[in-house]
Amino acid sequence: MKSRSYRARIWELDMLRGIAVMLMVFFHIIYDLHEFFQFPVSYAAGPVYYIGKAAAVLFIGVAGISCTLSQNNTKRGLKLLGGGLGITLVTSLIIPGAYIVYGILHFLGSAVLLYNIIQKAHPGLLSVLGTATIGTGFYLQHTGITGNKFLIPLGLPGPDFTSVDYYPLIPWLGVFLYGMAAGKTLYKKKASLFPAAPLQHNIINTWGRHSLFIYLVHQPVILTLLLLLFPNHNVFFHK
Repeated sequence: MKSRSYRARIWELDMLRGIAVMLMVFFHIIYDLHEFFQFPVSYAAGPVYYIGKAAAVLFIGVAGISCTLSQNNTKRGLKLLGGGLGITLVTSLIIPGAYIVYGILHFLGSAVLLYNIIQKAHPGLLSVLGTATIGTGFYLQHTGITGNKFLIPLGLPGPDFTSVDYYPLIPWLGVFLYGMAAGKTLYKKKASLFPAAPLQHNIINTWGRHSLFIYLVHQPVILTLLLLLFPNHNVFFHK
């Protein structure tokens, strides 16, 4: 039964998710060291910044591919959106004024639900729409156009908007649409593109299969370990 389960999965997608998990954990370790332990390390620019964005691109792109393979995207979308709303609640209690309003789980949940509307689109059209969405996002960022709280999911928040993690539909839906196009093009047979054994049996793929769970628990685990390692540097108990 176990081997059948392994064969049913597309192992390279699990591996990509696992790599994204590793990059995400590394980014958040640096983020926590800077924000909560006052270490002189940077995450807002340079290699660490791009490592964080690479993790997001992998998560979003693979999510787009996975939608073309899943039989119940409504359930997946609601599960992701529920996880995002839970994180909003928890972070609003822990760090009021700087919590997660529309982070990557909110985005992924919304995008997966939107898949049901655009699932029949041709891969070529999806690629064009993806490029247009990303281009629009760069335009909005360059021009500095602002909106209001109702437009936060679209990438048009108000001028006083803050969020620890923010992944609006514009431009990030473009990456998801690219993933959809790739899924429709490369995975028509809903099977792996590469020989499975022995690459599918490794810790990275295991992390990839449990990426949502790891996403939900990794920050508390990281912060707990850092509190044990650097008890005199944290800002939780030393103001």
